[in-house]
Amino acid sequence: MAQQHTTSLRLRLRYRFDHLVSGGTTALIGWLALACLAVVIPASMVLVWSDRAAPATLAGRLTAVWVSAGQTLKIGGAVGSPLYVLASVSLALVALLFVSTLVSLITTGINQRILSLRLGHSTVVETRHTVVLGWSDQVFPVIGELVAANANQRRSAIAVLAPQDKVWMEDEITTRVGDIGRTRIICRNGSTTDPSELCRVSPRTAKAVLVLPPTGDTGDVQVVKTLLALDAAGPGAGEGEAVVVAAVRDSRSHLTARLAAGPTGHVLCVDDIVARLLVQTARQPGLSLVYSELLDFEGDEFYPVAAGGLVGHAFGEALLAFATSSAVGLLHADGSVTLNPDPGAEIGPADRIIVISQDDDTAVRADVAAHVDEDAIVTAGPGLAQAERLLLLGWNRRAPLVIEQLDQYVSPGTSLDVVALGEYAATPGARAVTETLSRLEVSFREGDITDPRTLAKLDVTSYHSVIVIGETEPWVSASASASASVSASASNASPVASLAPVVTDPEARADDRTLVALLHLRAIGAAAQRELALTTEMSDDGNRLLAPAREGADFIVSGRLISLLMTQISESPYLAEVFEELFKAEGHEFHLKPATDYVRAGQEVSFATAVESARRRRECAVGYRLRARSATGPDYGLRINPDKRQKVRFSEGDWLIVLAES
Repeated sequence: MAQQHTTSLRLRLRYRFDHLVSGGTTALIGWLALACLAVVIPASMVLVWSDRAAPATLAGRLTAVWVSAGQTLKIGGAVGSPLYVLASVSLALVALLFVSTLVSLITTGINQRILSLRLGHSTVVETRHTVVLGWSDQVFPVIGELVAANANQRRSAIAVLAPQDKVWMEDEITTRVGDIGRTRIICRNGSTTDPSELCRVSPRTAKAVLVLPPTGDTGDVQVVKTLLALDAAGPGAGEGEAVVVAAVRDSRSHLTARLAAGPTGHVLCVDDIVARLLVQTARQPGLSLVYSELLDFEGDEFYPVAAGGLVGHAFGEALLAFATSSAVGLLHADGSVTLNPDPGAEIGPADRIIVISQDDDTAVRADVAAHVDEDAIVTAGPGLAQAERLLLLGWNRRAPLVIEQLDQYVSPGTSLDVVALGEYAATPGARAVTETLSRLEVSFREGDITDPRTLAKLDVTSYHSVIVIGETEPWVSASASASASVSASASNASPVASLAPVVTDPEARADDRTLVALLHLRAIGAAAQRELALTTEMSDDGNRLLAPAREGADFIVSGRLISLLMTQISESPYLAEVFEELFKAEGHEFHLKPATDYVRAGQEVSFATAVESARRRRECAVGYRLRARSATGPDYGLRINPDKRQKVRFSEGDWLIVLAES
């Protein structure tokens, strides 16, 4: 009962205080003055009456109380004639008002400045920094890779501009990226399509500008508008030394974005690159691990090094001129690139050798030709092309590109069975893609890839290779597109976009269906006691960690892949031509070929011997993969750029990783 009375009293007092505060400034000042007098005057009387040296008369003591209260309240407490006291108090009140007003103005100005900084509207004053425009899940791997690339620099900065709250962006980056080392992350709020707001991150003084594609069907339009705004932001924005790298999702937007980026800009097409890598990996199991190693800044990467004493020599000699690096091509003076040149091609005085190395200072000359064992080199005849049975599960915007790419790689007579939802399988685009094929025989089957009954009817284990791509139900995709359009419009209309996650993201929904399909495929493989040759497409790298697949399985994660490519090109622009060559069907690409086609099985040989054997086939050997460790992390039997002097024993089923013509 007493507790209820105390609570009730507390509520009544709080109610009266709230009513007092709501009365306005005048009432608040009056009550504050009364409260001060109620405390100061009694306290002053106690001080005077307890002082042994206080005046003996009542008038003297009241005067002493006045002096004490006046000094406490900073109104002087002067003693004299009434006019003198009134003038003294008036001057003290004027001085107090002036000082209070000055403090209030300074406080207001500081608060406004702090608020402006928290809103992220101030201009970044940096040079040679990296600018990231836009916000999506790709921003986290992009920043993570840029931090790794700048790990050996004392001062590096990354400026992010997006229509999001500045503090929220900083918190998200801190949570998702983790340790950023000595790199400074600077976030600014603003529209990436407004030239005036674009200047907040100083793109004219940056060394690189990365334009990220937002999620949704309107993302490519945003990228094009951002590139145009970058050009309109002022002379030099996006030109000169700054490297502009952008990405669009739909191949139909690629040409438009390239025109907006200008002749010096680099625009990646997510659909084209993912489709090509899906096909290459389906043809070369384990290839996704090779690209993950080469594109990640924490692993071995591409570096151009001076030719030095190799000028005038044949490129074939460079293959054995580096013990801990692998030569794969030439960077010419005009910026053009030649991958896997003819071993007899002469290295010019202005050429630089493109090597795969741990770092730019680890490509040290060391001739290893003496470590070649001629007796261990074998010569294998060309393999016979055979027709295969392939299975494509799911359908999305990239599916026609996947089929077109497959047609360029497979042998005549190869068949492809496509299983997709009826709405997709019956579209004119799905049927029209088969009319231009020359080698591949395509058949469509209607079915839900997440339904175990559909998969059970396919005899999945009879296929040589299975490709799983992200697929959403048509009605979910349509509603998600509409929701994304509304969200994008709201982001541009408001300086701070809504932080609520979009649960209808079609890419997230596609990953969910892919996970279910993989779960059923794993069960099918386990029941048949066979390992399925699976290549899977996903959008989110986090979902890859949840995937019910064997260790070391092939995954093409579009978001992370494009992020790695963009950061690599932003640091080394010549790599744009390298990747373009690697990903096209008629160029040079990495292959995983039987190691026993190059060196004797069961015999311990130096890796230099494998390199020499590959050179005689006009190929560049850069590593190997051991089957016995292919399911054991963290490297899954993969070794890129091993020391050519070290010995290795290859067995049947092991692979040699070579750069060769398609």
